[in-house]
Amino acid sequence: MIKSKCNITHNSSDSTLTLLSKQTLIIYRYIDVLFMADMKIVFLGTSAAIPTQKRGLSSVVIKRAGELLIFDVGEGMQRNFLQTKLGINRKMKVFITHLHIDHCLGLLGFFQTISLLGRTKKIDIYGESRLREFINENFRIINITLSFEIAVHVIDKEGVIASEDDYQISCCRADHSVPAFSYCICEYPRPGIFNIKKATELGIPKGNLYRRLQNGEDVVVDGKLIKSNEIVGPKRKGRKIGISGDTRPSSELKNFFDSCDILVFESTYIHDYQNKAIETFHSTSAEAALLAKESNCNKLVLTHFSSRYNDPTILLDEARTIHNNVDLAEDMKTFYIPYAE
Repeated sequence: MIKSKCNITHNSSDSTLTLLSKQTLIIYRYIDVLFMADMKIVFLGTSAAIPTQKRGLSSVVIKRAGELLIFDVGEGMQRNFLQTKLGINRKMKVFITHLHIDHCLGLLGFFQTISLLGRTKKIDIYGESRLREFINENFRIINITLSFEIAVHVIDKEGVIASEDDYQISCCRADHSVPAFSYCICEYPRPGIFNIKKATELGIPKGNLYRRLQNGEDVVVDGKLIKSNEIVGPKRKGRKIGISGDTRPSSELKNFFDSCDILVFESTYIHDYQNKAIETFHSTSAEAALLAKESNCNKLVLTHFSSRYNDPTILLDEARTIHNNVDLAEDMKTFYIPYAE
């Protein structure tokens, strides 16, 4: 066997270029990170009405950057919440889909638990008009005193109900046996890709000017106007997450959930129990999959399973005959939500 022998010589200019390339990559990544937020969905409870040995009552958390967005608080959800180590004193918003006991009774225990553990930050909670009465009367009767403030926001119409600098949360009426809402988290578009190479060629100094350009501002360098769109590409679409709560499928929800990256939709029954689903204002796994498909949702996650299903795989199999990207929620299961680009 003949081994070839290579004589490698280092060229100083090549090394300099390599160093500059690495520095450029680091700068680009730094600029991009400024406009990014990690996001994940954590399921705390996935059972409908009756808890099972493996499934608690409805509750799902979206952790976005340093904030927690909690949708429904079924009884006993604080146990799984504490196990996830999501943090008791983070910025927090709570959204109640409707006032059925398996979706809201856990508020009392959850608030009491995190109060005992020392929470101090205010919690914003959103829901239909009777939510304030539910909280106030239960706190009065049980004589609950908390270490933090609760701000109750009554939802009296569809549309945007909460917003931050880079996202908003909107609601749509669900079709259930009591007043109910479904929710969507929609991020605003992110700035486009920053062309470091072109910025360097134009002699733009690194630092604040890069950030201003990324934010869409035009800048002046050595007396020359440089437009943001010369350096920064088209804006990139933000992520969209849908949460159904309890509902029948509807044309309104199909439009509301259009193009979700992930749609979390209730799947109480298989198709064999279609009449039962209609009677109780719930959905089958087939109906959830069809709505997700017609809404052009990238991924469907089924949840809220009837206790009759010890293994909900049967619901998953049914849904996958209709939509090609379906998964099952499980208590303590986490789904990470990356950016499309």
